[in-house]
Amino acid sequence: MSVDLETAKEQLDLHLDENLESDLTAYDIAHHLKTLKHHDDELFNDYVKQLDPETLGDVAMELPESLLKDVIENVPSEQIVNALAELESDDATDLLQQIEEIDEDKAREIFDRLDKDDQADILRLRSYDENEAGAYMQTELFSANLAERLGDAVARLRELKAAGELENISQLFIVDNHHILKYAIPLEELILFDFSKSLRAIIDEKEPDFYKPHTALDSDNIKDVVGIVQDYDLNVIAVVDSRGVLLGRITADDIHDIIEESATEQIYNLAGVDDDAEDEETLVKAGKARAIWLLINLFTAIVSSAIIGLFDETIASYVALAVLMPIVASMGGNTGTQALTVTVRRLTLGEIEFKDAKHVLKREVGISMINGTIFGFVMGVIAWFWFDKALLGVVIAGSMVINLSLAGFFGTIIPLTLKRFGIDPAVGSAVVLTTFTDCIGFFSFLGLAKWILL
Repeated sequence: MSVDLETAKEQLDLHLDENLESDLTAYDIAHHLKTLKHHDDELFNDYVKQLDPETLGDVAMELPESLLKDVIENVPSEQIVNALAELESDDATDLLQQIEEIDEDKAREIFDRLDKDDQADILRLRSYDENEAGAYMQTELFSANLAERLGDAVARLRELKAAGELENISQLFIVDNHHILKYAIPLEELILFDFSKSLRAIIDEKEPDFYKPHTALDSDNIKDVVGIVQDYDLNVIAVVDSRGVLLGRITADDIHDIIEESATEQIYNLAGVDDDAEDEETLVKAGKARAIWLLINLFTAIVSSAIIGLFDETIASYVALAVLMPIVASMGGNTGTQALTVTVRRLTLGEIEFKDAKHVLKREVGISMINGTIFGFVMGVIAWFWFDKALLGVVIAGSMVINLSLAGFFGTIIPLTLKRFGIDPAVGSAVVLTTFTDCIGFFSFLGLAKWILL
């Protein structure tokens, strides 16, 4: 038995032993289960079945789709139902949706066996589009009526916490008789007040807007909500409908997950890789997703090669050109990628929009032109001494200034234009950019060589 397998078994046994205390997180348990799965399928299934419902739900959220498929195939439906019931509404909705993508019949069976309240929460969250704030909220929260005594509200919170119905509570949301959100008080401040007073009396002692809550409409774009949470450094934000009725909340850990997913998606998109396919462990699916972008890249490479073919006689006359061509293309590609990465990031963070194109272009093209001038001069001197021909240094220096300047331009304008037309600026930008930088680099370098050297 390998050391990794032995360690995984020991850690899981420690967690499952009721007489011992374990500090394993859901992520740790999922990691150990992956190790078991790699060595022994039966051992993996045996340990999964021993997990209590609360742990099983949290661990299932951490497992890749391939292992989750094994869980729903081998763990009794009743155990999965209990696990979903232990999760917060947003996590339960996400997990059920993952199960549905694997096995629709199994997901339907599990949903039908949930209690009516859990079903209602899941249906409500799934009624929103995936980019709406309502799809990411959890309905579990701590709220109280303005007329309620603070002592009664705290006693109710104590009961809900003891029953395991509330987690990660940091604010008391105060509503009126129509459940319209009026105020939000941080939990740490509640201990400063007289528990015998009503919440209305406590609020009246402060300025009118002192406890005014930060809110998001359930129909707001989740990216806008992320911006609000980051700007005001919030650990939770209330979600309300158009009338102001309190519907749920989005916590900081949910925002963190959204940011992480968005960043991962952008990284994959910039590389022309499907993030969903990469989560799969099958070579066929991952390879197929990558092959599509590679096919596009093949055609763009053919275009670049065709441009080189236009100057075959020039290259034949000066073999040194073939040696120096990759340098021009590489520098242009890197410069364009720098501008592209910075622009995509700023677009994602909402720092710039298409209307700012002139200012952004001026900045990025200016930086690229300066770098093009500096490195063009350096490479010109190197080429001069390398091949003992001053004009060859002039050619590559001029080409690098042209290519790097235009690389900065296209690295900026491509994502801005895609964003203007409602397309994710990360998708395909790198492939399009590479085409421009290669074509411009080869054409400028070989064109100048033909004009100056021949």
